[in-house]
Amino acid sequence: MTTTGTDIVELDRIAVHESLKVLARAGATDWERDTPCAGWTLRALVAHMTAQHHGFAAAARGTGHEKAHWREPADTNDDPGRTYREAASAVLDAFAEPGVMEREFVLPELGGTFPGRRAVGFHFIDYVVHAWDVAATLGVGLELPGAVLDAAVAVARRVPADAALRGPGFAFAPARDVPAGADALDEALRLLGRDPEGWPLPGR
Repeated sequence: MTTTGTDIVELDRIAVHESLKVLARAGATDWERDTPCAGWTLRALVAHMTAQHHGFAAAARGTGHEKAHWREPADTNDDPGRTYREAASAVLDAFAEPGVMEREFVLPELGGTFPGRRAVGFHFIDYVVHAWDVAATLGVGLELPGAVLDAAVAVARRVPADAALRGPGFAFAPARDVPAGADALDEALRLLGRDPEGWPLPGR
């Protein structure tokens, strides 16, 4: 269980489904849009998200050490949305298997092996942030319940802020200052180096 009293697997499922929901609003002309991930178009971001789903699914089943599972799709020109949906289904199915929290996940990009609960937490925070990335790119709203956002802040506060572990080549950019009164989503995003003011969502 998390500090919110909700199972991390369920929180992760909600975040992934929200990423699917917002990505479903992408049209044919949206794939080359810039995103909050510097240097990445929406097509490149979704290719990364797809690879991470397959990698984490493999890790949940004991084959995370095999680099092939973490490779981005060779061709995303056809239907990036369909490819992403298939990957999302794969990781959600893997995380739903009995005993997944008691397994050890090999996560090469993070440099080691991690308990299942912690590994799913890594995936969870990634997809809260990536769901926002996609929503910000498309200029659409994001709907994540309070339990998800409270858990996201708790995880974001535990991510090392060491500048040597942030920036190009790492999962997150250097942390930004969190202004007084920031809500849970803004705090989580800023702690993980995103710029919610530069990429405002409708109604925020």
